[in-house]
Amino acid sequence: MKAIHSKKLIIVISSPSGAGKTTVCRKLIERDKSIGLSISDTTRKARDNEKNGVDYNFINQREFKERIKNKSYIEYANVFGNFYGSQLNNIINHFDNGKDILFDIDWQGASQLKKSDFSNIVSIFIIPPSKKIIYERLKLRSKTSGDNENAIDNRMKKYDTEMRHKDHYDYVILNKDLETCVREIETIIRNHRLNLTN
Repeated sequence: MKAIHSKKLIIVISSPSGAGKTTVCRKLIERDKSIGLSISDTTRKARDNEKNGVDYNFINQREFKERIKNKSYIEYANVFGNFYGSQLNNIINHFDNGKDILFDIDWQGASQLKKSDFSNIVSIFIIPPSKKIIYERLKLRSKTSGDNENAIDNRMKKYDTEMRHKDHYDYVILNKDLETCVREIETIIRNHRLNLTN
């Protein structure tokens, strides 16, 4: 690992489906140009509002399994029957460009990252105000995501499993108000950067 890499952060953000982590991540990237987003590979179909190479790299299962075989992924997981994975090269490229890197991933991926050779990892778990709000958000999101009632039910069943992993994270942040949530995370990132420079 290069010396420059030791001064860079890996920021991991996870949450149950519908708790707003993707929106939070987009806000962080927009507001802080020294953070780059790790764009995950996935085998799931793109939603109507998603772009290949921007939201995800949409690939088929054969390609994904080939990359697993070649040890391209620093973390990967099967979520709701689809594979998601982050390539090691994403981290290296962002670090080489002087940027911290942000991961929008689930608890399985976060657990694998923490076992990697990278040391400067800060993990944040976003929780919603209530389980009921998650259901309402998923129903609303289904209008653009194409999720049917069965898909929503599957995500709700996973909610309790995902919430059980929140205590494995460095920070747990309530997303009741988006702006407040983003500011809290910005403060966490700023403090960790200060620690790295001292």
